[in-house]
Amino acid sequence: MTGHLSKLGQAAALAAAIAAVVVMPQEVEIFDLMQYTLFAAMGILALSLGFIWGYGGILSFGQTAFFGLGAYAYAVAAINFGDSTGAVAVAVLVPAGFALVLGYFMFYGRISDVYLGVITLTVTLILFNLVNSTAGDEYRIGEAALGGFNGMPSIPGLNAPGNPDYLLDPEELWFVTGGALILVYLLLRLLLASRFGRVAVAIRENETRAALLGYDPRLTKLGVFVIGGSIAGLAGCLYANWGAFVSPTIFSLALSAEIIIWVTVGGLGTLIGPVIGCVLIQYLVAQIGTQQTFNANLVLGVILIAFVLLLRKGLVPTVQDLCGRIFALIRRRAARTTDSLGALKEAE
Repeated sequence: MTGHLSKLGQAAALAAAIAAVVVMPQEVEIFDLMQYTLFAAMGILALSLGFIWGYGGILSFGQTAFFGLGAYAYAVAAINFGDSTGAVAVAVLVPAGFALVLGYFMFYGRISDVYLGVITLTVTLILFNLVNSTAGDEYRIGEAALGGFNGMPSIPGLNAPGNPDYLLDPEELWFVTGGALILVYLLLRLLLASRFGRVAVAIRENETRAALLGYDPRLTKLGVFVIGGSIAGLAGCLYANWGAFVSPTIFSLALSAEIIIWVTVGGLGTLIGPVIGCVLIQYLVAQIGTQQTFNANLVLGVILIAFVLLLRKGLVPTVQDLCGRIFALIRRRAARTTDSLGALKEAE
């Protein structure tokens, strides 16, 4: 019954998301629409960690490394190509390639989970300092100046495929970003329903048993890690389009920690949970930013502690369990009522 409710909830959430993507431009102002576009791009980033952590058992403290590489790869490629069509592909392939190399050394080197988190965190710090020190004119990739701590302004926006003269307006960018979020979610659902996805979950549950059954945990984990890196790169590409600017702060540790909070709040082991946690936390931070009463980082810390101590499963699994208990209680009471009525009829 709980699984059936879970599927109904996922279908309802998906239908609501599609409806929101379609009607949002007609219901909100441009400023709010741009804010929701940011939420959708960050939702894709949340999905990347929710997938590799929740289903692959890989806790990456450096998901912003792939996010930042995707943003910078898009900016450099778009400036040099003069067309976003190929730049989007570059923004996905560069983080995927980096994840492939990094993951190969981590998983085939049999590094433990604790050190894996440390390595991903260290890689993020290295990338931040590396990009931050490229402020001179000599630091160029083709026509694109990296800008160092000043960042890369005036990044070319998304254009119609093969038509650089047609740049997408804010409404069209919303459709692309919101549609990408839904598409990534659906593709991950299909992947998890496949043999690869089932093996990944089995390895997360018991890596030794999966290995004894003939599966290669290293190869499967590497595949999960690469997929997560490519999704984060896509999120970075859309983020760079949203702001038309990218700087080394995209590799910040604060954002890395925030992604973990999104997944923890929404619910580990789900796909819709990280997206919900991302949107809720970002909306809360945006509201806190409009006043000076509370510090956003302090509030995020309190939320993380509260969920770790009180709601360890996160919002979505907790709601699913609660709904399952309510429906089970209703069924038991209905069964008792039916039995009582049957007993009365027999007595008559």
